[in-house]
Amino acid sequence: MFSKLRLPRAIQICLISCVLLFLGSIYVHKIEPNWLEVNQIDITLPNLDRAFSGYRIVQLTDLHVGEGIERDQLDRIVDTVNALQPDTIVLTGDYVTRSPEPQIDLLTTALSGLQARDQIIAVFGNHDVFDNAAAVTQSLTTAGVKLLENEVYTLHRDRATLHIAGLGDVWAGLNKLDRVLAQLPDTGAAIMLVHEPDIADETAAVSRFGLQLAGHSHGGQIRLPFYKKFPLYGRKYPSGRYQVGDMVQYTSRGVGMSTLHVRLNCRPEISVFNLVTIDTPRAERGFLDPRPNLN
Repeated sequence: MFSKLRLPRAIQICLISCVLLFLGSIYVHKIEPNWLEVNQIDITLPNLDRAFSGYRIVQLTDLHVGEGIERDQLDRIVDTVNALQPDTIVLTGDYVTRSPEPQIDLLTTALSGLQARDQIIAVFGNHDVFDNAAAVTQSLTTAGVKLLENEVYTLHRDRATLHIAGLGDVWAGLNKLDRVLAQLPDTGAAIMLVHEPDIADETAAVSRFGLQLAGHSHGGQIRLPFYKKFPLYGRKYPSGRYQVGDMVQYTSRGVGMSTLHVRLNCRPEISVFNLVTIDTPRAERGFLDPRPNLN
């Protein structure tokens, strides 16, 4: 009797559509937001001393703690970063979103778990500035993270130097490139950290930075042929690698989410940069050291 039961075609289509919507919802809310992609990139950095050839910088951005990212996911992110054995970790903003106070302890715990050979360096994002800069500053400080606000931090290898500069948040109007340049020595390779990538035209124009690292756009979070939406100051250089004059601009998709807690065709990203000199032999490029490739 039941084997002969046939539902009307319209009901069949409706049931199939409901199942697909249910599975799709699980994918965009649970699967892809947790499907970390580790992108490893060789960067030929002008003026880089051979002492820093092979230097590894791991970029982590847009955590948005409390916005669809839970403790277990944060633990996996921290474990992934640490497994890459970075020389330096750079954090490019938006650690929190609206009303961050309840999430500060979680943020502090996560950041405290990061391990780098040299230093962990951070800049603010727009959410950090607008929502509770004091709370985020305290969290970063407690976790042992060096916050740069229009400042320069210099790494040393014997007499060789590598300069990491950090701009204030662009959206908030706190970026002061002139202050950074006033502190930046004339010699040694230099990297710029900033939250919003579209300031790259301005930073590249000074011809002092070989690489700029940013986040902010989340890569769009939802990427479809007919739909791509990026935030203000993240529309010109929204995702991946760009050549802006003599400077490489890299915009990471980040690991968190805001507004819509979904990702589609836009996996969360941890970016890893292997610095090489112009004269580094090809055989020494491409992460050929013992540290793991987690792609």
